[in-house]
Amino acid sequence: MENVQKVIWGIIGAGDVCEIKSAPAMYSIQNSEVKMVMRRNASKASDFALRHGIGHWTTSLDELLNDNEINAVYIATPPDSHASLTIKCANAGKAIYVEKPMANSYAECLLMIDACQKANVPLFTAYYRRSLPGFIKVKEIIESGRLGNIRFVNIEMYQSVQPNLIVHQENNWRVIPEIAGGGYFHDLASHQLDFLDFLFGPIAISKGISSNQAHQYPADDIVTGAFRFEKGILGSGMWCFTTDPVSEKDNTCIVGSKGKLSFNTFGSPMMIRVKSSQNGTEEYTFNHLQPIQKSLIQLVVDNIRGVGVSPSTGISGSRTTLVMEKLVE
Repeated sequence: MENVQKVIWGIIGAGDVCEIKSAPAMYSIQNSEVKMVMRRNASKASDFALRHGIGHWTTSLDELLNDNEINAVYIATPPDSHASLTIKCANAGKAIYVEKPMANSYAECLLMIDACQKANVPLFTAYYRRSLPGFIKVKEIIESGRLGNIRFVNIEMYQSVQPNLIVHQENNWRVIPEIAGGGYFHDLASHQLDFLDFLFGPIAISKGISSNQAHQYPADDIVTGAFRFEKGILGSGMWCFTTDPVSEKDNTCIVGSKGKLSFNTFGSPMMIRVKSSQNGTEEYTFNHLQPIQKSLIQLVVDNIRGVGVSPSTGISGSRTTLVMEKLVE
């Protein structure tokens, strides 16, 4: 795909994430425009287009893909359709920005990557924490050497049956494995694991145990596991989504030979705490405002235009899917 002067988007699927986190960024940043939104429900498609000032809406995927002005597509549907839609968009010659998790399986991710490579179009995944200021600060601290040699990482994620971190709908597809690949673990832990990939590179080995303890929905509601990065750093995690609210916790702790760093992945503000024997305790606070995907979408637009590089691609997104797949085997 040749570089373009302006990225003109077609959006497939326009739910809550698209409403708040992404679409407003696509039509507000420079060299980016949303031309068309596609939903199967005509009234919802037209309503979304009207409220966001988008000139065209459709219920037909073919109409969107056959529009020669549209050179990039944002796939904002549930994960079970990501692979098939990505392949169709790639075959139509469109650059692709797909929501996370990238797909329901690593095998599907490989099909998506292969289709985009054959069509010579770029593929990006919406792991936007790779571009947010608070998370960039974590990376800067680690790379500065203030923590010394990194020894291990530990993730603690405890939420009640209906986590307040996501929008709840009458049809909660996030806890239907056939649609979402798993439960809240796939929806939320994917952000945490992908960010660790951004910090330390690929995870070489991951093993875990998962179970459905509360039987509130079809998906497993608890996952525990361990992993090792190619760099030799070890990691562990416990994710439980059926605790009492008093037990709720969101903490990632990174321990090095000279100190430790902890932060919350979700919610605002993001609090970063760095502690060492030499320097005591330091704290940093970041408020990440909506549309929260704006910084990553800007990098994606720059990448498509040939003037920048996105830190989140189909290759990196596929690695996160593989790690989750191994943790719940």
